[in-house]
Amino acid sequence: MSIKLYNSLTKKKETFVPMEEGKVKMYVCGPTVYNYIHIGNARPPIVYDVVRNYLKYRGYDVHFVSNFTDVDDKIIRAAHELGEDVFEVANRFIQAYHEDTCALGVKEADHHPRVTETIPEIIDFIKQLVDKGYAYEADGDVYFRTRKFKGYGKLSSQSIDDLRSGSRVEVDARKEDPLDFALWKDAKAGEISWKSPWGDGRPGWHIECSAMVKKYLGDTIDIHAGGQDLTFPHHENEIAQSEALTGKTMANYWLHNGFINIDNEKMSKSLGNFVLAHDMIQQHSPEVIRFFMLTAHYRSPINFSDELLEGAKRGLERLKGARESLEHRFKQSADFGEVGDWLEKIEKAKGRFIEEMDDDFNSANGISVLFDLAKEANRYLREEQTSKKILQAFIEMLDELSAVLGISLAEEAEMLDAEIDDLIEERNEARIARNFARADEIRDFLKEKGIILEDTAQGVRWKRG
Repeated sequence: MSIKLYNSLTKKKETFVPMEEGKVKMYVCGPTVYNYIHIGNARPPIVYDVVRNYLKYRGYDVHFVSNFTDVDDKIIRAAHELGEDVFEVANRFIQAYHEDTCALGVKEADHHPRVTETIPEIIDFIKQLVDKGYAYEADGDVYFRTRKFKGYGKLSSQSIDDLRSGSRVEVDARKEDPLDFALWKDAKAGEISWKSPWGDGRPGWHIECSAMVKKYLGDTIDIHAGGQDLTFPHHENEIAQSEALTGKTMANYWLHNGFINIDNEKMSKSLGNFVLAHDMIQQHSPEVIRFFMLTAHYRSPINFSDELLEGAKRGLERLKGARESLEHRFKQSADFGEVGDWLEKIEKAKGRFIEEMDDDFNSANGISVLFDLAKEANRYLREEQTSKKILQAFIEMLDELSAVLGISLAEEAEMLDAEIDDLIEERNEARIARNFARADEIRDFLKEKGIILEDTAQGVRWKRG
């Protein structure tokens, strides 16, 4: 069997063939960190965390990179409104992003590059585009010559002649063509800036990801992913910049997840109908939120409501209940009973799960397989005699398949306050002794357990995530 995925570039499902056998280079566009992420922003980290999990489950070594846009008009505006430094705002909301996504079961990327740490590479990238005639300077700004790149529009299926000035492009008299987009922006008074051959300024949005992909993964990668809203102009412009510079395909496969609707209406900050993931995690189990997100295929829109979330909670409880019943019986059961064809049925469930996930990472159908497996387990539990071997096989298969989705069906005892306080005290002692590796290890362990640490002037405070 082989994995098939829907490639947004070709508009069809294709058999996944990585550039290097057994290895995958994958990049996911991360957030612009000027506020807490809303629940729609939380869908890509969850979706592509599962994609990464599944690729690893199928034996691939995945090099996974997801960036932070930590300088941007929105961040500068937020810093001004709050009376803070741009770095303070960005750092705070990067930490908040990690806390929220960690609570949602998302593992960190292999690299989380920041724009502000990639400025030299961005400037060099732009200089090369200027040298090749794909970009030009105008009063301190640098623009990309969109029409010069012959493949423009191939991802979003838009004809360059149909993109009307003033509709989805920025009108500026300094541009050679209204379709040209900014690679570098001249510094405005009081704004954060860096020195460049074109004067003090900062990068445009699209060039940032192109430079980070090139720096961390190379000229061509296997998979580039993000939300559907990034297809145009962001990903389209990334392709134009990168392929104009290198003459190579930027990414062989493009994945885009669907929107989240609130009560059947697309969620957006402009409509005021968005829900912050940070707030949602305080009101509902993060595991239930993650499970809910995976009950729909990643490319499909998903409707978000309290009723649907409650339904997901009941579904997850059914799976957990089946596993708990198996474990309870396992502890009580003597090792007897006929094995019959139960092991074969359990193994068939694994085959069905792989078949569904191989089909464009269909987590919704994968969850259906889990429910079917739980149903079979409950049927087995009604047998007069049960075998420890079969009970263990059911438990291990439920754990194995749910782990691919980043869901734990085992009921984990909550850490006691005293246990948390003891670990925090050990972390404090490690920091005093400058044993920062141990201090970080304790922090990360507590984070995995849903315990968030806050270093304050009064000492370390903690809360359950």
